[in-house]
Amino acid sequence: MADSFYQKSSLKQLRRLKLGSPNAAESVAAMNSFFQKAVGEGVLPVKTKELIAIAVAHATHCVYCIDHHVKSAVKAGATEAEINEAILVSIALNAGASMTHAGIALESLDEAKAEAAK
Repeated sequence: MADSFYQKSSLKQLRRLKLGSPNAAESVAAMNSFFQKAVGEGVLPVKTKELIAIAVAHATHCVYCIDHHVKSAVKAGATEAEINEAILVSIALNAGASMTHAGIALESLDEAKAEAAK
């Protein structure tokens, strides 16, 4: 086994998904088409979409997505500073989500204490 689960060579295994079931090839083709249209030129320029994708890839912890979208963003004209800011936005939003979820944990703690006191 490799030193890391994140080996680019494992992406080649995804081709096997097309053979996984009778509808697999059509499903994979539809996903690929959707992806191309979603990140392609539209109301938002490709560079902006790639910067959004970098932030989302960080939030979802997809190392393959990070690799792909950073390279695509550079091809679309993104600077290192723009890529860094996209990453910082993702970090800030992830931290914010953790902080706001603390309220749920504290409510659960209050409920647990109330139950223990009965």
